[in-house]
Amino acid sequence: MGVLHIKLLPQSNNGLVEHLPKTERVMFPTITGRKIKNAIIGCGRISKNHFASIETHSDNMELAAVCDNNPEVLAAHAAQYKVPAYKSLTELLAKSDCDLVTICTPSGLHPQMVIEAAKAGKHIMTEKPMATRWQDGLDMIHACDEAKRHLLVIKQNRRNATLQLLKRAIDERRFGKIYMVHINVFWTRPQAYYDSAKWRGTWEMDGGAFMNQASHYVDLLEWLIGPIADVQAMTGTLARDIEVEDTGVLSVRWRNGALGSMAVTMLTYPKNLEGSITIIGEKGTARVGGVAVNEIQLWDFSEPKDYDETIRNASYETTSLYGFGHSLYYKNVIDVLRGDAAPETDGREGLKSLEVLIAAYRSGRDHKTVSLPLAY
Repeated sequence: MGVLHIKLLPQSNNGLVEHLPKTERVMFPTITGRKIKNAIIGCGRISKNHFASIETHSDNMELAAVCDNNPEVLAAHAAQYKVPAYKSLTELLAKSDCDLVTICTPSGLHPQMVIEAAKAGKHIMTEKPMATRWQDGLDMIHACDEAKRHLLVIKQNRRNATLQLLKRAIDERRFGKIYMVHINVFWTRPQAYYDSAKWRGTWEMDGGAFMNQASHYVDLLEWLIGPIADVQAMTGTLARDIEVEDTGVLSVRWRNGALGSMAVTMLTYPKNLEGSITIIGEKGTARVGGVAVNEIQLWDFSEPKDYDETIRNASYETTSLYGFGHSLYYKNVIDVLRGDAAPETDGREGLKSLEVLIAAYRSGRDHKTVSLPLAY
């Protein structure tokens, strides 16, 4: 560990950190003069992106350990990467000298693992969503604040070249007043996907189409457009034998007056079809589509900019719904742990999309509009 890095905890403009301590100075230890040691917790499908990102940044980071509760999976990864392997997080924390634990387990396990790792003095990076319950998200942030350790919530889609251009256009006010926003997530998850593990499709461990598969798209609602005032949702379990929704629609009113909607289903036949966002404003209209917001399909503004000529280069072919943002996100993580940058998406930023998700589920359950913040 190096010198202490001071971070000023911000208050959110949507009020959600009213539940958290007021702005205060938190001292985070930094890691300098050596490689950052990262331990991967959970060696399932998303972990591949993390192993690849560690390799990409091998000058600054190394894999310190792997952890999984499946003995065969654990043995295979230990052999492949030639690092210590642990069957539980508790064992890893007791024996590993890692600086950072990266949590790639089912979402319902994130809170207890984050809190345990923070108490052990580790920085934490967790996959989305940070939790499946609102209070759990708050508890995670409290634990990391108390331990003076970073909590980083992965939002790699923000790093997509297409969405970076869209964010730039919004920040430059090229749309003028934004009137309407619409998001589609038309993907497919067969019953076999849910049957592959007992935790899939459960409220406690997974969440439904909004919370799991479309979580990064829910994140776009606030990151791109701003604080949300009201949500109203309808959800349904139309075809899959699961606890949670396989299909849902969401209506949104932002504080800036914009209106929007989101349509999500995991029942698209015969394969993943579309992940898109359309923004209609006073002076511009744009649509980023493709299977996973990977194609700029419409880019029309009243006032052109030099970079408009390059938008074709931002689109890319992909068969992955995850995009290619993990490696870019890792660069910020390294800079944060070195003390050279602020986190792009820390626990408080992750809490914003969790708040929208919980509000949507409450709306769907109670058949009413839910206003944000959830509490004061």
